[in-house]
Amino acid sequence: MFEFILIHYARRRIGLRDAAGATAIKLSARNFSASDLIGFDPVKEPPPTDLPYRCDCKFQNPRGRKVCKQCKCHLRIRSRYKVWMEALANTYVAERSGILFGARYADVLKWMPAMRPYPTDEADEEILRDAIYAVTHVVYTLNDYGTYRLSPRWLPREFAFLKANVKSACTRKDPEILGELLDSLQAFGLTTTHPLIEHGTKYLLAEQNDDGSWGDKSEKNIRTRCHTTWTAIDGLRAHSWRGERLSRPAVKSGLNGWPTSRS
Repeated sequence: MFEFILIHYARRRIGLRDAAGATAIKLSARNFSASDLIGFDPVKEPPPTDLPYRCDCKFQNPRGRKVCKQCKCHLRIRSRYKVWMEALANTYVAERSGILFGARYADVLKWMPAMRPYPTDEADEEILRDAIYAVTHVVYTLNDYGTYRLSPRWLPREFAFLKANVKSACTRKDPEILGELLDSLQAFGLTTTHPLIEHGTKYLLAEQNDDGSWGDKSEKNIRTRCHTTWTAIDGLRAHSWRGERLSRPAVKSGLNGWPTSRS
């Protein structure tokens, strides 16, 4: 179902309209809940820590399972930052397409205080990467994916967290994360002459592959290779901001005022 929403959203972004298709998707969406789309209900709870990845056998197990119902293999569990990142992106795209699944983007964003403090570079690398991706997607969904600049005053903790991880992304040789960091920090107003942007830019230019891509050339997953190159380009490209604003102005008053309770 969500693949249809993504296609619909992409078509709208480039100015294509399909009224009949939009109506069909909206009608179909009524059969699904927020939990069907993002794995939990953000109206009632924060991003959970018991949501498994899809098993290698392709079966999607329910929350709380540690062993696959179908093939009995042990399951990997998504971090709460991974769940939050996907929920931010999915509810944002759905809502921008005029489609609701029982929860709104603001219902997911409101859990930001509960996700703080963010992990340091001494944390588990996978959790740190997931947290960085989550925060960059806070930026992307609040600035309409590169359309607007954001004020650091609106998100001081997130701004500081992103700045703190530029050099470590270079040290870890992670161009995918680095691209999103540079892209997001420029959305906060850092210019190409800022030391962090210069540092990251030099690393990306030095690490570009001879075929023009970034990342591991032996990677078999074409989506992974494409996304790494895409984020690197986003970190290097020139931006043409349409002023300083939020894609959802109504959430501004709550950005640093939502409760931190998980009850």
